[in-house]
Amino acid sequence: LLPTLPPKKPDPVTSETVVFWGLRLWQVIGIFSMFVLAVVITLCCIFKCRIPRTKKEIEARHAQRQAAKKYANTLETVPPLNELTEVPGSTPDASAVQTVSEQVQTQNPNSSPLSVARVSEDHSSSLSLPESG
Repeated sequence: LLPTLPPKKPDPVTSETVVFWGLRLWQVIGIFSMFVLAVVITLCCIFKCRIPRTKKEIEARHAQRQAAKKYANTLETVPPLNELTEVPGSTPDASAVQTVSEQVQTQNPNSSPLSVARVSEDHSSSLSLPESG
């Protein structure tokens, strides 16, 4: 009956203990926590899981949603743009607006553009106020 040595105690687990694939314990914990954080951030961005903090904020968001619904319903009742631009009581042919150049050409069909400019300058100078003395 010889005394035997007690079995060897395993090394204590520290942050430098190699866990698997040559990675240390702190590296494994870091990689795992980054993965969990990435999943949580992705889920929060996809599902917009925001929790309002106060009653005031909850009421403000409710009022904002109601206003958005009311605005969307109002937009559905707006007539198309071509209906908005029609003048009531006018004929469809009269809806075309003449430009200034078209008006000048219809007044003086035989004159050149330079003479039209000179005529308009003469008219503007003749419109000056008389001197009172």
